[in-house]
Amino acid sequence: MTPTSLTNAPSLDSQTTLRDIINTLPRQCFEKNPFRAWLGVVSSVLAVALGYLALTFAPWYLLPLAWLWTGTALTGWFVIGHDCGHRSFAKKLWVNDLVGHIAFLPLLYPFHCWRIKHDHHHTHTNKMGEDNAWYPFTDAMFLACKNYERLAYRLIRGRFWWLGSILHWMALHFDPQLYAERQRDQVSFSIGVVLSTAVIGLPVLVFFTGWWGVVKFWLLPWLVYHFWMSTFTIVHHTMPDIPFNFPENWHGATAQLTGTVHCDYPQWIEWLCHDINVHIPHHISTAIPFYNLRLAHSSLQQNWGQYLYCTRFSWQLMQSISDRCHIFDPDQCYRTFKEAGLD
Repeated sequence: MTPTSLTNAPSLDSQTTLRDIINTLPRQCFEKNPFRAWLGVVSSVLAVALGYLALTFAPWYLLPLAWLWTGTALTGWFVIGHDCGHRSFAKKLWVNDLVGHIAFLPLLYPFHCWRIKHDHHHTHTNKMGEDNAWYPFTDAMFLACKNYERLAYRLIRGRFWWLGSILHWMALHFDPQLYAERQRDQVSFSIGVVLSTAVIGLPVLVFFTGWWGVVKFWLLPWLVYHFWMSTFTIVHHTMPDIPFNFPENWHGATAQLTGTVHCDYPQWIEWLCHDINVHIPHHISTAIPFYNLRLAHSSLQQNWGQYLYCTRFSWQLMQSISDRCHIFDPDQCYRTFKEAGLD
């Protein structure tokens, strides 16, 4: 796939609404298919089981491949939970909540905390002051930060982007005070489930496998998962020519359609991660289940193709993001730290 850029792309009519775009999608895109949903669960469970078999029996020199496979397969568990959070996995709310909590457990991710923050991201995609996913700092925001916050921001906006989702996980998902009062019962429940799992599960793992077992069977697959989560999420909305906007200049349909990126990855990654990279239709409607994303993307290409930002995963792509997308600029999207006089 030849990467496309927004630089020469036409602007979406300001009168176009998200509903206008949704109405062009085939009805089949929104149909829940329990067989395909549960087939995704089974495939993810089997993929992770295969990974742990490899970690158990593979010789030491094959462990890096086993960690890569297992962590990527666990990312597929996250995507199942992701659909549960959007209520696109099952028709029954309790099924979504149960499967979502279970899918997030190996990752120690509080389900309701993530669900609520992620819904906010969808409502305010690429909106300065609101979006909580990879929003860029202004130079004033950067200068107002404490030294350790500046260091963390520099790291995740550079070649250590793959730490970004770990910081996001730590900062936003374990403090009930960050949520509205009406949400705190659900939030506290999810935090309690995760902390109980960690308090019981990790010592049990140490008892049976030793500290090396914790590193081998949990920590390293977990880090691989966060590598993919950081990579997927930064690529989803961060490009040198994709703008964030302040609320007065923000347009919902434009942000969701043209501010979201479709990125092709190696097929084995896309399969294990249930097409989470086919991301533009997901921002048009979160009601589209993961197994219908490609159908929806095909429809968007036919009807709105001139507005779509499509690229392919590569080291060069990550370089272009991590070398350029540092500080918010209202005119040219981003400035580097050096251009902003912050080096």
